[in-house]
Amino acid sequence: MKMERLIGILSILLQREKVTAPELAERFEVSRRTIQRDIESLCRAGIPISTAQGAGGGLSIMEGYRVDRTVLTDPEMQAILAGLRSLDSVSGNRRYVQLMEKLSAGTGGLVPGGAHMLIDLSSWYKTNLPPKIELIQEAIEQHRTICFTYFSPKEESVRTVEPYYLVFHWSTWYVWGWCQMRKDFRLFKLNRMTELTTDGPFTPRSAPLPNLEPEQVFPVKYQVTILFDPACRWRLVEEYGADRFTVEPDGKLRFTGGFPDADSVLSWVLTFGDKVELLEPHELRGQLRELTGTLARRYRRD
Repeated sequence: MKMERLIGILSILLQREKVTAPELAERFEVSRRTIQRDIESLCRAGIPISTAQGAGGGLSIMEGYRVDRTVLTDPEMQAILAGLRSLDSVSGNRRYVQLMEKLSAGTGGLVPGGAHMLIDLSSWYKTNLPPKIELIQEAIEQHRTICFTYFSPKEESVRTVEPYYLVFHWSTWYVWGWCQMRKDFRLFKLNRMTELTTDGPFTPRSAPLPNLEPEQVFPVKYQVTILFDPACRWRLVEEYGADRFTVEPDGKLRFTGGFPDADSVLSWVLTFGDKVELLEPHELRGQLRELTGTLARRYRRD
């Protein structure tokens, strides 16, 4: 991938006084022309790279801009490696660790062998999620639209999207892109996509970064107050933190929070069985009463 290669080239230039284009082409298994385009990209990004022709020539970062490799300590390099390993956990291959091995070659133990942090970003959808990520990555790099059937709470629809960013947030993978149906930037959850394919090329537009603040993605419609049995403390701490509820004199836990829709409230409350009571709002309390009545009739014994 181009971004990985650019990081790799920059790392090598920071570690060595000079390197030739053929060397870089061989190391990253691409053509010399590709390396030349990469160098141009680095220059446009503000990295001052000079080229010397003839014997003893090559590529180097201009004097005065060099960063000593010791600026990265062993723990910092371990943190970088942990991050790269976490990306490998999604794809199921060793692409990113291999990248670090290439970068650390000949550095005298720049990346120590011991690891103290393990990050696994894989999900229950190990068979179908990695191919989606790979396909979207290629579409982003090649500026090609993606087409897919999308399942949302409101509708099932076929979308064509110009992809710009893959996003891992809230323990889930998303793609951020321009939706040709909505004529606006949208965030799409990969697990809700089926029949994902690439389509024709598009001209990249100025793409803002997605605003991932919860109130932007999940605007609050209902402020709720819920009373929990003390046995539910562990789940409240795990899902919302210890500061989101107070302890009543009788030991019960009073929780307050915001939810985007009624279904989110009701389905969450029901997962606690008889160890919970929804106090407010009264509108949802009434809906919960009707729902539990329907369930009681459905499962009533003959």
